Amino acid sequence: MKIDRRQALGQIIGLGSAAGLGLVSTSLMAATDENGNYQLALGEKLKYVPLDPMATAKLAYETGGGCMHQVFHATVTMLANSASVDADKFKSIPTALAGYGFAGVTGQGTLCGNLNAIGMLVNLLDDINGQNAAVIGAAFRWYENTKLPLDTAEFIAGIGSTAEKTELVVSSSVANSVLCHSSISNWSKASGKTFSQKGERCYRLSASMAYHLVELLNRAYKGEVISGIPEAKPSEEAQRCQTCHGSTETMGPAASVKTDMECTTCHTGHFN
Repeated sequence: MKIDRRQALGQIIGLGSAAGLGLVSTSLMAATDENGNYQLALGEKLKYVPLDPMATAKLAYETGGGCMHQVFHATVTMLANSASVDADKFKSIPTALAGYGFAGVTGQGTLCGNLNAIGMLVNLLDDINGQNAAVIGAAFRWYENTKLPLDTAEFIAGIGSTAEKTELVVSSSVANSVLCHSSISNWSKASGKTFSQKGERCYRLSASMAYHLVELLNRAYKGEVISGIPEAKPSEEAQRCQTCHGSTETMGPAASVKTDMECTTCHTGHFN
């Protein structure tokens, strides 16, 4: 028996309606478990509200579990106890999942766990005046180019550390990279300490990054154009590299590159 296109379509829709009931049900239940308890769905975004930067930094300093866990746990916990309409949803997030990020992903020295946490956290947030990506970029550039951890007496007291513990840090340093490897190596050179002695330094670094992350989020929430602040831009040298190694266009045989991170930390360039 032959059927025309309209009849075939009707049969397909009919089958889809019957067989697809389970699919619809699964889709509708994507944000709950089998007992009806809320679970964050892929692509779901939660509402941010301004937080206290120092209180967040203090919680990160006190948390432990590695740098990624410190920053992620502190900000999620602060939002869980905030006036956000999604506070209860933030409470459901298992922050222990961020524990893998310590020392550049379980000791591999790659992306610093602080930055890994910032990317994961901001990616969960609902649109903040169109500036979520700019917040991540600004945090990454600040980490690369700022002498860290923050070491003012006010900050040290605010996070609950002491001047005596500063002797364990010896000196702050500039990472010149988003990599844990570079960050620790430059601090080791500046302080004379080894990787195994990084404890207090890295606790303070996580507190510093949590503090600055909240500052950036608060400023974005108020409508400040984060992409326009100096710290959000790649260095002049990196921008010069991008003129040839672009993401959409390149100069001659130059490779296409997608990154805003510092270039000459790893690459010597063409003329030196």
